[in-house]
Amino acid sequence: MDRVELVCGVRQLTSLDAQFLALESPRQSGHVGMLMLLDPSTAPGGELTLDAFQRVIAQRLVLVPPLRWRLVEVPLGLDHGYWLDDPDFDLDFHVRELALPTPGSDDMLAEQVARIVARPLDRARPLWEIYLLHGVHGDKIGVLTKIHHALIDGLSGAEILGALLDLTPEIRQVEPDDGVHGDRMPGTVELLGRGLVGLAGYPLRVARALPTALPHLEEIRQLGPVPGVRALGRLAGLVRRGFGGGPVVRGFGGLEAPRTPFSEPLSPHRRFGFGGLSLADVKAVKRAHKGGVTVNDVIVSLCAGAVRRWLVAHDALPDRPLVAGIPISVRTPEQAGTYGNQIHMLTAPLLTDVADPVRRLRATHDALAAMKETQRGMPAALLSDVSHFIPPAMFSRAAQLSFALSTGWGGRPAWNLVVSNVPGPQFPMYMAGAKVLATYPVSVITDGMGLNITVMSYCGSVDVGIVADRDQVSDVQTIVEHLREELAVLTSAAPQAPRR
Repeated sequence: MDRVELVCGVRQLTSLDAQFLALESPRQSGHVGMLMLLDPSTAPGGELTLDAFQRVIAQRLVLVPPLRWRLVEVPLGLDHGYWLDDPDFDLDFHVRELALPTPGSDDMLAEQVARIVARPLDRARPLWEIYLLHGVHGDKIGVLTKIHHALIDGLSGAEILGALLDLTPEIRQVEPDDGVHGDRMPGTVELLGRGLVGLAGYPLRVARALPTALPHLEEIRQLGPVPGVRALGRLAGLVRRGFGGGPVVRGFGGLEAPRTPFSEPLSPHRRFGFGGLSLADVKAVKRAHKGGVTVNDVIVSLCAGAVRRWLVAHDALPDRPLVAGIPISVRTPEQAGTYGNQIHMLTAPLLTDVADPVRRLRATHDALAAMKETQRGMPAALLSDVSHFIPPAMFSRAAQLSFALSTGWGGRPAWNLVVSNVPGPQFPMYMAGAKVLATYPVSVITDGMGLNITVMSYCGSVDVGIVADRDQVSDVQTIVEHLREELAVLTSAAPQAPRR
């Protein structure tokens, strides 16, 4: 089982957390975030200043301990690093403000977000930043959060955001803590000793992970380019069946992702696109097409149609479906309130090869139903178990080699893009008294997977945030427009209810 340890006041990263740090390079970062639009007229005095904003954040730090945690790495990479309370925590460094030039248009806001997101976080400090962006459309305010994926996954990120937000314009008061912060910083010799102890336990962790992980290796897309991995997974499945372990459920692990314009190595720069769809319209499409179609089916089908339109416009449409990575939480009820990562990346075809939107929606429903069936037959901690096979000292190089195999030497990417749908609250939220108008996710892209479409429903809207490589998808905002076009087509094609 993966570790989320507190040893003598020190919290150790799990192997899955460490993956998000290991994949970072000068071109590729591992942080995620959100762009929120606020109406400051509901805040005290009808405005939201940096000082007032910082006071609320400072008060809520007691509810979100990870915002004080700083990464401390083990010498020589002998074991995964640790999170310690930063004794030199500086709120002014983490909470900043900027002003957009007049008129503060959507294009100006998207460009500013793209520039901020492209910059890596400082590993010498707690791995998060928040920006207060003034002058959006003249009188609105943007709040852009950045936090490293090594600290949070989707559910724990939502818990942190919930701690910072309120249900009414009135700013709730939080009991202050004791004011004592900062773990004792272990010295080099102590860290080396802990690293050697962790190294000694490595064979035991591997032995525990082998029985459940080996038969499912074929479903781990990141390992697909490594020679012999799929054959080893099939052999382990046969051995398991020979010992009465039952068949291994296979999903879409064997799908090959075609090359697209966003399948190349990344540049250091990003583009960001955002916009909203009507949740009522999405639900109307779901109800009209029946047959078990879900809101998530509609969202994924819309993404397939929008990406298809973009590929057609750029004369780059493959003759077979793209392959989407769809992150899901495997966090158990017992793990609620903990941080770090409890996720798995499922694989599903993104049916860009189907021209008819209605046929695409039905086929998407069938594909996602098969994906869910696969999920039920797979170990919840599969990604963590597989991570145990790599000694911590080799983690970074192994992760970088896996992505190099996916994007270079004629290899194929593990996925073409990420598509994620996050249900959000359907009631108004407030930050420092200012009403939250929209919540646009800002996620991560990697070599070979230079496009990420994440949506979050909030207060009757489906808020879309798209991150792309600056060179690979220069017109990312057009994909948002294509989503609206696809929704309009599905709405008009919906079967009409018979008149009474």
